[in-house]
Amino acid sequence: MITNAEKAGILIEALPYIQKYYGKIIVVKYGGNAMKSEDLKKAVMGDIVLLSLIGIKVVLVHGGGPEITDTMEKMGIKPKFIDGLRYTDKETADIVQMVLAGKVNKDLVKLIESIGGNAIGLSGIDARLIEAAPVSDALGYVGAITAINPKPISDLLERGYIPVISTVGCDKDGNSYNINADTAAAGIAGVLKAESLINMTDIKGVLKDKDDDKTLIPVIQVSEVPSLVKQGVISGGMIPKIECCVEAIRRGVKKVFVIDGRVPHSILIEILSDTGIGTMFI
Repeated sequence: MITNAEKAGILIEALPYIQKYYGKIIVVKYGGNAMKSEDLKKAVMGDIVLLSLIGIKVVLVHGGGPEITDTMEKMGIKPKFIDGLRYTDKETADIVQMVLAGKVNKDLVKLIESIGGNAIGLSGIDARLIEAAPVSDALGYVGAITAINPKPISDLLERGYIPVISTVGCDKDGNSYNINADTAAAGIAGVLKAESLINMTDIKGVLKDKDDDKTLIPVIQVSEVPSLVKQGVISGGMIPKIECCVEAIRRGVKKVFVIDGRVPHSILIEILSDTGIGTMFI
């Protein structure tokens, strides 16, 4: 229990951060374990609604890999992965579009609206928001982003809505593509010249020792990343995630945060407090 005076102190501590981010754009990449727990999902959406209500323009970019896998298995289709990427044939591309642009996207919109926010769901197909081409023939309809149209996002932000974007792209021939959510979030944040990109993950951030949470690195200059990869501090599945963080900085995003999405209200702790919670790339 905390006293009313302590509550007031928390608000005062947050004031300079509210002033700093007021009217600015923050892109939140959301997925992984933070999507599996209904309580965590509600906490994340509550954070986003609060930020929106205090004048911060929030764009939510989401994946939904576990939901895609569950749906495929219910349909009797065994998912196939190549080097960690989901092989996506035409049938799988249809399932990805159905799950991400349909169920997952609209469930998030409903949740945001149920706790007092104003949200509109989009996919990368809408208004050709995300144009794509095949990454390789071997992966089928897994897409590499060729262009991003920021206008539908900007229009919604100017009208006070929270855009909720599923990472399904398309090409000029009408083919749908499965787009990596980290890549899409970095690209969208870059084209919007966002103040910050928040990448919610399943770890506390970048650790000097992956088995010791106390070795969290709070701040990393992008120029340090190649050395950290060479040392093995950044390795495995973290490498493409961190590459997306670096790309976002190079595209004009001022700060990128990698935070633990399993911690309730981790977005607020990172954005509105002195201490923060994860690793910040600058």
